[in-house]
Amino acid sequence: MCWRCLSPPDGRPPLSRRSFATGALSVAAAQSIDPGCFPAARDELVEPRMSMVIPPGTQRTVALTLDACSGAADMRIIDTLLALSIPATIFVTGLWLRSNGATLDLLRARPDLFSLQNHGELHLPPILGTRRIYGLPVAGTLDAIHREVERGADAVAATGAARPAWYRAAAGIYSPAAISLIESMDVRIAGYSLVADEGASLPAAPVAHRIAAAVSGDVIIAHVNQPHRPSGAGVAAGATELHKAGTAFVGLDAFPMTALRCRPIATPAARVSRWTYTTA
Repeated sequence: MCWRCLSPPDGRPPLSRRSFATGALSVAAAQSIDPGCFPAARDELVEPRMSMVIPPGTQRTVALTLDACSGAADMRIIDTLLALSIPATIFVTGLWLRSNGATLDLLRARPDLFSLQNHGELHLPPILGTRRIYGLPVAGTLDAIHREVERGADAVAATGAARPAWYRAAAGIYSPAAISLIESMDVRIAGYSLVADEGASLPAAPVAHRIAAAVSGDVIIAHVNQPHRPSGAGVAAGATELHKAGTAFVGLDAFPMTALRCRPIATPAARVSRWTYTTA
């Protein structure tokens, strides 16, 4: 029996190794997912990456995506985006939505700038087993992953926003079986190409430098839920520099995406000490 072939959430029998592999590669073809996102090793995890395909001759164009995991709202970033009319895609959890009603009203009042997408209900990484990733407990089972994604989408839709088409995992890391499951839910996995703030752990200056150096087609990931950390000031400064340089900011549906390609994360536990997600 294949390690990835656990019983699906609807109670159907487990898949055989051959049928799972065939189905996974079929999904990969349909959803433009590189087969490397389905490694054979049981404990190997993956971090999906993607970028936009920008036509030649187009001005520098980037997608700014911001994760709102839990905790508060970083108004240094939001106020900058409002002042400069910079669009951003914000991946919100159910936790964050419940704690930030006033900011949610502000975002919902500007649908021309802000798209709300799915970051899960409880910010649980879609990873099988029992472990912690960057200090976070993982979902653990396919049933729990399905629930995390579905209820996260429900939470966004309950705000009056359109039901989200994109999902980004807590910590941005997935078990390969979770990728297959999520894609079967008609949900697009939101990878990225430029990591700006390393989970809001970096000082402002390197964050601003990374964002200002974005190349056309980059999908930038940063965080908008840590108002007491210096990273947010760097996000605001970097976005301002891109704006001054005439960069176009777009949503994730504005241009085609490259195939979702995955960076293997063989031993994530060794990386936990770099930073952790917290609500402070």
